[in-house]
Amino acid sequence: MIKALIFDMDGVLVDSMPFHAAAWKKAFLDMGMEIQDKDIYAIEGSNPRNGLPLLIQKARKEPEAYNFEVITSIYRQEFKRIFELKAFDGIKECLEVLKARFLLSVVSGSDRFIVHEIVDQLFPGIFDIVVTGDDIKNSKPHPDPFLKAVELLDVQREECMIIENAVLGVEAAKKAEIYCIGVPTYVEPSQLDRADLVVGDHQQLVEHLLSLEPTNAFRL
Repeated sequence: MIKALIFDMDGVLVDSMPFHAAAWKKAFLDMGMEIQDKDIYAIEGSNPRNGLPLLIQKARKEPEAYNFEVITSIYRQEFKRIFELKAFDGIKECLEVLKARFLLSVVSGSDRFIVHEIVDQLFPGIFDIVVTGDDIKNSKPHPDPFLKAVELLDVQREECMIIENAVLGVEAAKKAEIYCIGVPTYVEPSQLDRADLVVGDHQQLVEHLLSLEPTNAFRL
C-alpha cells in the first residue's frame, strides 16, 4: 500500500528552473566563465557541492581554482532578485487533496534557504518532510536524498512514490528502488524513459495524482 508521495520541487511543483539557470549564468559571468542553459539543465537535481565542479568543467576551467561559496552567494542573490514565485497550474489544489490521503515530502537539490522559502510561501503546512541539497552529502543521481526522505517519513521504500522531472532525479529514484513518475517539464519525454510512468504534462500529472488512493496507487 502506498503511504507517501515524494516530490521534486523545481520543475515539478514550481516553474523555477529558468530562473535558476539565469542566476547560475550570472554568477559564472561574474567569475569570468560562461556556461549554457543546457549544461545547467543537464545537472538539474544535484546540489551545488556536486554540481558546481561539473559546471566549471563545462566552462573549461579547473574547479580547484574557484571558491564555491563565492559563486553560490552570487547565484543566491541573483536568484532572489529575479525569481517570480509561481506554482504550476493545479498543483497547490492537488496537494491539498493529497494531504488527506498520503504523507507528502519535498526532495530538492537546491539549497536550504531557497527551498524552505518557496515551500513556506506557496505550500504552507502541506509537506510533512522537506529534504534539501544542504541536508545530504551525495545529491541526485545518488539515491541518498530519497532514502533520507523515506527514513524521515518512517515508511518503507515500497510504500512510496516519487514524482520527478529531471534525468538525474529519475536515475536517483530508480537507484533507490522506488516507483517513479516522470513529467517532462524541460526535457524530452524519452529522456525520462527509466521512470515507471511518464505523463505528458502537468495537467496529466495532476489528473493521475488525484486518481490515486492508498490502495490503488500503483494501478495504471
